Amino acid sequence: MSHSITKICNDFIAELDQAIGNQTAESIFVLTDGNTRQYCLPIAAKSVKLKGCHVICIPFGDENKNVDSAVEIWKYLSENGANRKSLMINLGGGMITDIGGFTASTFKRGMRYINVSTTLLGAVDAATGGKTGINFMGLKNEIGVFAPAETVLINIDFFKTLDDKNLRSGYAEMVKHALIDTYVEWESILKFDLESINFEILKSILERSIRIKERVVEADPFEANIRKALNLGHTFGHAFESWSYKTDKPALHGYAVMWGLLCELYLSFVKLNFPKEELLRLKYLTKEYYGTFEFSCNDYESLFELMTHDKKNDSKEINFTLLANIGEIRINQTATKEEIFECFDWFREG
Repeated sequence: MSHSITKICNDFIAELDQAIGNQTAESIFVLTDGNTRQYCLPIAAKSVKLKGCHVICIPFGDENKNVDSAVEIWKYLSENGANRKSLMINLGGGMITDIGGFTASTFKRGMRYINVSTTLLGAVDAATGGKTGINFMGLKNEIGVFAPAETVLINIDFFKTLDDKNLRSGYAEMVKHALIDTYVEWESILKFDLESINFEILKSILERSIRIKERVVEADPFEANIRKALNLGHTFGHAFESWSYKTDKPALHGYAVMWGLLCELYLSFVKLNFPKEELLRLKYLTKEYYGTFEFSCNDYESLFELMTHDKKNDSKEINFTLLANIGEIRINQTATKEEIFECFDWFREG
């Protein structure tokens, strides 16, 4: 599998033009949602290469990352003369790069696509690494393919339009990358001031965070082995996220991941003697900036059931990535139902 070229832009329009190459405007399809069409498309449209291009707009929100939206995109491509030589530019957060990558890589068995990441979460998570997908039957990213973007462009200026919640959502994935990397990176991420964001410091931490992910993906593109390290926090996290949609109180992906990290580090503490001091540092950070996820002991069975559907499970057992220490990754770990319920208890005790 080829790898994307990821660039944190210094001159966004020049780098966008370079990525577009010789593509003619009538064969370029820019995918947006309601938000990015309003806030980000006017900036991207300064590129003369996009003058006269096609713009596809789908409704904003992860609940719209579904089959119906994918069909609308394919239909638009088909009706407007797209072919294998066309180019899709996915201008948006993780929802847009996930569904845009999926529809581009399956239309006529695959057309070129570029991700222009407009959220911190999208930049650090969905835009890089080659995973694409849509949600199906209440399960996150249940349908998808591994198909990397040709280029991933990250324009930090777009992040200045984000509210605190969306910045914190992206920061959660950076916390995960630090945990699987080194103590130095872990200390650095904990020092970052979430109260008053310094975008220059954010840029350098983001660059390192993306490189951590890229190193892991390069070593294992199809998630057979060490790439499972990137799933830290996501087995509990995806269950929390899916549950939040079922109860009509949707949680942002990064918030669900942060709560999932907390549960999985507690499981790491119980099973692998992960240092309690580091677990408590994460607990403090989570309570301070992410609050808690409300559920009762009556919901344990439903959450457990969601975890059994996770794509990372190879057999009947639930598959976890855990840590013996910062950077000491243990993939393919399992836990009993009792141990998982113990994590729920600990999490709810706050």
